[in-house]
Amino acid sequence: MRLNCNLKRPKLSAVLVELKLKSHILEGLAEEIIKHKAYPTDNDLNDVAEALVKEPPCLREQGSFNGCYGWKISLKYKLANFRTKLRGLGCYEVTINSLKNKAQDTFQAALNMKKPRRAEVNYCPQHPKGETTDTLENQRIALLPEIKKRNNGHRVTEKMEKTDECFSYRRQEVPQGQPLVADFKSRWPALFTQNEMDKEFMLISTVPLLSTFFAELDRHSPRMMEIFRCKGRAAGRKMRHLMVAISRVCIKMGRPLLIKYFLCPCIYCHTSQNIDTGANTSMGQTVMGVCVIQKVGAEPEDEPEDIGVLIEDVEVLSGLGNIAIACALLFGLIYCLNLSYPPELKCTFEVLQKILLNLDGQRLSSKAQFLKNKLLQ
Repeated sequence: MRLNCNLKRPKLSAVLVELKLKSHILEGLAEEIIKHKAYPTDNDLNDVAEALVKEPPCLREQGSFNGCYGWKISLKYKLANFRTKLRGLGCYEVTINSLKNKAQDTFQAALNMKKPRRAEVNYCPQHPKGETTDTLENQRIALLPEIKKRNNGHRVTEKMEKTDECFSYRRQEVPQGQPLVADFKSRWPALFTQNEMDKEFMLISTVPLLSTFFAELDRHSPRMMEIFRCKGRAAGRKMRHLMVAISRVCIKMGRPLLIKYFLCPCIYCHTSQNIDTGANTSMGQTVMGVCVIQKVGAEPEDEPEDIGVLIEDVEVLSGLGNIAIACALLFGLIYCLNLSYPPELKCTFEVLQKILLNLDGQRLSSKAQFLKNKLLQ
């Protein structure tokens, strides 16, 4: 009995067309995703796959538990192929994770991956067109003599604005070399000022640091004070006493008190200006914190002599206006230096990042989500 083979050809042709169409769809999706993120998270891929099958029902998978799991897996492999192509073209954000750039103790593709962790937009950008590492190094060296001149802040600011191309050079240096804070400050001393740190954070996350931080802090302050007043027992009595002091001052004056006593008490480091006894010892034991230096014999309520930020036993910023500015700049330094949150301060910095600055604010821990629900009630 002869088989009619012609009956199978249309089915095979339909399968080939379907595979070609699927590949075309995946390539288009991968091209759009790679413009925003070279390393999308699992939740990002879930969102894309769900949006893909939401409108055209014909794309929904019949054998999948959610109708799009196969699309998600296929998209994941397609993005891996795209990263391989980008690595061959010299894209630094992908090249930095190649095996030849890894140390011998982490000589595996999945170990020590350098990628955005906290909603950084410009995590590791390419050099501007026409610039190389050598030309940008020359710009960095030309800026160093200007720092040593007295009363030259305006000139340094102008040169920093003209050398914004060095931003890519700094960002590539931070994740690749992972320098110590002291070494990085010696290479880029002009960066460690309040205005320049605010600009650097803006370039990394596209979010203005100080204005957003204080706007959200002022917006949530009334509700925060209500939450603190509701606490009971000894802690509640102490907080209600402090609330009276905060309510007597204006919003701008109440920011440092709110941060000092309630929001970030664990990153507040109080030292004395007595160099022989207190200051060096206290500062030398601080890995990350805000340092308030007062004159010997001064009361805690007196105006401090100086307010700064300490990281790795190095005073990276000094001469700040108040504790609120210092806490905001400490958070900005974590982004600029690509530092990890200390384990004991993880929840504190998560609140600053995801609630006050709304960076990756859709993914919250249970504690941060509970606080956010309280603030929005």
